[in-house]
Amino acid sequence: MRMAERPQAGEVLRRVPRFAGRPVRTTPVTGGLSHHIWRVDTGGRSYLLRVLDPAVSAAGLGVSPEQEIENTLRAAESGAGARVIEVVPDVPALVLEFLPGRTLHADDVRDPATITKIAAACRRLHDGPRFDNDFDIIAKRRDLLDLCARHDLRVPAGYHDRQSEVDAIAQAVAGQPTRPCHNDLLPENFIDVAGEVRIVDYQLSGNNDPAFELGDIAAEADFDPDRTAALTAAYFGTESTPALHARVRLNLILSNVTWTLWFSVHHGLLRAPGSTFDYWNEAADKWARAIHDLDAPDLGRLIDTAAGRTATPL
Repeated sequence: MRMAERPQAGEVLRRVPRFAGRPVRTTPVTGGLSHHIWRVDTGGRSYLLRVLDPAVSAAGLGVSPEQEIENTLRAAESGAGARVIEVVPDVPALVLEFLPGRTLHADDVRDPATITKIAAACRRLHDGPRFDNDFDIIAKRRDLLDLCARHDLRVPAGYHDRQSEVDAIAQAVAGQPTRPCHNDLLPENFIDVAGEVRIVDYQLSGNNDPAFELGDIAAEADFDPDRTAALTAAYFGTESTPALHARVRLNLILSNVTWTLWFSVHHGLLRAPGSTFDYWNEAADKWARAIHDLDAPDLGRLIDTAAGRTATPL
């Protein structure tokens, strides 16, 4: 199983009536790890063309193209995502508004002022229309483990030895109400547009516990506990509690534990010939971060607090 060859942007755009007969300039957008993206300039306006590779969802590394398209439409309705200009379902592809802002990076996401803006963007998304599917990080981990076993894929050394701790974490955070979540909020999926943060790329979207969304943000930007607490407080406000903080920190661990497998599967099944991105190194890095937190002396206290067995301040 391999990713499809990169399609030609012009072939896709010929299917979109608004571009018919117009001169267009297309520029590949680098940085995406799965799908194919171009900036499209024509008539003094800019758009984003996102062509979805069905091999990604077939390998368990994303929702189906149909679900991603529907969720992108609903995220746009919430105001958190980019506006959808056209859907080309038979490709499948999306033409989106081009957000004229600044793509964030990890250092930006760690800034206290940006943390507040990110929390507000997440609330807009989570308060919007529910998505077309549900997402559960523990179920996703099981699916990815099954893929690794069936295809005899390499995973980092010692991965299977930490099952008992992961099970305890999963039990402590399970059974929470869900909202429409992005579930893959690495810093580059945030765009700052005139001081307001917008959220792009709904490849792993689905209804989920908002505490995972926050934990995933913290994991992807390598937050320390204080920054994680600041993000939790910015999102939950006066409703923030030690149990919520503990759930966010435990979901940070689940993010690194699970996305370790995402990169292992991508490395083993979908790595494109000639790709310069080191998926295996990314898997090893996420696992190292997970091990650091699984070995932390306060893990048991976090689990007890999240499960409601103690309200000890964190």
